[in-house]
Amino acid sequence: MLLVDSHSHIDAPLYDKDRDQVIARAEEVGVRFIINAGFDLKSSRASLKLAQKYAGVFVALGFHPHNASRMRDGDLEKLIQLSQEPKVVAIGEIGLDFYRNLSPKEAQIEVFKRQLELAGRLGLPVIIHSRNAEEEVFTILAEWAVGQKSEPLGVLHCFSGDRELAERYIALGFFLSLAGPVTYPSSNAAQIAPDIPLNKLLIETDCPFLTPVPYRGKRNEPAFLSSVVERISRIRGLSIEEVAENTTRNAVQLFRLPVQAF
Repeated sequence: MLLVDSHSHIDAPLYDKDRDQVIARAEEVGVRFIINAGFDLKSSRASLKLAQKYAGVFVALGFHPHNASRMRDGDLEKLIQLSQEPKVVAIGEIGLDFYRNLSPKEAQIEVFKRQLELAGRLGLPVIIHSRNAEEEVFTILAEWAVGQKSEPLGVLHCFSGDRELAERYIALGFFLSLAGPVTYPSSNAAQIAPDIPLNKLLIETDCPFLTPVPYRGKRNEPAFLSSVVERISRIRGLSIEEVAENTTRNAVQLFRLPVQAF
């Protein structure tokens, strides 16, 4: 079984003492690739260092909406420079978060739009964070999508919207990704899991956050992606292998990962 963790943060300090073992455990359960998403310039650079060390780690560069107010003049140019590294496969994670509002809404919107424009210039897909800002995020992405030359455009990470919103994003040219919450009782993710077409579905851990059942209460890690796959397969009445094969194929397509078999 070959898996792709389409969204992780293994550059986090929580892994400093045992990162080699974390990567090894992921490989043991079939996680061939890990997409490590940046929170800001520092974490984007840290992600690139990990990608240089570990063959299966690839990188998304960007400023999370929480850190939008920290982006300085010249930071986009620095992201452009970093994007020339061969293991950079996306711009992310970017978007809007009006739940915590750790950056002012105006700053979030400006930085989001600037990074979308950057992704378009670089020809890279985007990894989107959207929390309590569903219509605002969709409107901005719909406007941006008009000028893009090819699909898929990106992925809505840790998607928890309803069927109608899922259909709108798929029509726009996006994949949707499910994470640990799909294993939680009565979660939105579990409700939407049967409705996302297999050819539009990605999976992720978002580690160290959103640890799936049966590991809740522990630090999340890429090896736990197998629990997400198992839960989706049970919800949909499919084999684990079918879910794994389809989600891997989708991730390979989106991030242009070096797997000839797909």
